[in-house]
Amino acid sequence: MHLDVLDLRNFYYRSALGRAAQKVIRDRLVEWWPAAHVQGQTVAGYGFAVPLLRPYLADARRVIGLMPGPQGVMPWPAGQPNVSVLCEETLWPLRTGQVDRLVLMHGLETSEHATALLEECWRALGPGGRAVFVVPNRAGLWSRSDATPFGYGRPYSLGQLEAQLKAHRFETERAVSALYRPPSLRRGWRRSAALLERAGRHMPVLNTGGVLMVEATKQVAAPQPSGADGGGEAALAGARRDRLAGARAVAARLSRRRVFGRAGAQPAARGQNVAPPMGL
Repeated sequence: MHLDVLDLRNFYYRSALGRAAQKVIRDRLVEWWPAAHVQGQTVAGYGFAVPLLRPYLADARRVIGLMPGPQGVMPWPAGQPNVSVLCEETLWPLRTGQVDRLVLMHGLETSEHATALLEECWRALGPGGRAVFVVPNRAGLWSRSDATPFGYGRPYSLGQLEAQLKAHRFETERAVSALYRPPSLRRGWRRSAALLERAGRHMPVLNTGGVLMVEATKQVAAPQPSGADGGGEAALAGARRDRLAGARAVAARLSRRRVFGRAGAQPAARGQNVAPPMGL
């Protein structure tokens, strides 16, 4: 189930916990993709990824915020020309290969059509395009609390996410977990949030942060050399021709039997009754 866009907006822009989560995830994304590295490129976000896209508004050639119909859409960014688009979950208003960088947050884990969604991601990305998938971590605390958007949908382990991406022609480049603080508004946790995040970075083997962030690249199959499978293709084509010739011969014999009564018989004179052939 998709969350409502108003609930997402209120969490990320009007709550202290949401603003803190937004900053942690966005900072990790910018470490991977500095704004200078996307200059002249098309950057798109799907789900509710717009809080992560603000650093790219100035340098990217174009920024697009795709929001699925069941979730709803809101104008973004505030005070600037709108870049948000309401779209079908698996039919984006983008040309094939148009996107250079793609970010998904609150899109994959809430989708009831994950396979079709990943196929659409692959279609929209250009050759060698990069995507970052942000999903709830099955081993983290945030996926166990419905007080945040990460408590909804299907949480993932790192192995599950990497396997699903590989099955849809994405190759994982790097992965981290983030949001090591508990999803609590207690003052003690708020004060220790930065310390917990730094500690989590130095213990990546634990992968116990609230979210998983995986960067993957689009894989395009290399074309087969002209002679690599020529023998197999020729044999297959020959077998098809043989089957077609055999089918035509059988059809011709059946046709003669229907017209003449039996193979080799002469056609009956006009008006003469012909007994139906036996066995047909």
